[in-house]
Amino acid sequence: MSRYVLRLFVSGNTLQSEQAISNLHRICEEEFDGKYSMQVIDVLENPELAEEAKIRATPTLIKDLPLPLRRIIGDLSDKDQVLFSLDLQATGKNQDRI
Repeated sequence: MSRYVLRLFVSGNTLQSEQAISNLHRICEEEFDGKYSMQVIDVLENPELAEEAKIRATPTLIKDLPLPLRRIIGDLSDKDQVLFSLDLQATGKNQDRI
């Protein structure tokens, strides 16, 4: 089984940042059956990490593993679009929908 490694870049404690974090937690819990790690990075507190990842807008989600690397910008409110855009395959209880 694949383990998913995700990094979510946000900008401060804004409504859009909070929505993206909440949406990503929900997606991961519903779809990945605990087989993921997620790091939330505030670009205001860690500008060097944002520069290294070439972040130009927030929120930006990067899927590091499994390869290939993928990224998506936005609040992650459309779960199906997030899964499709990042080329993710669910391993959890909703696997049959994808």
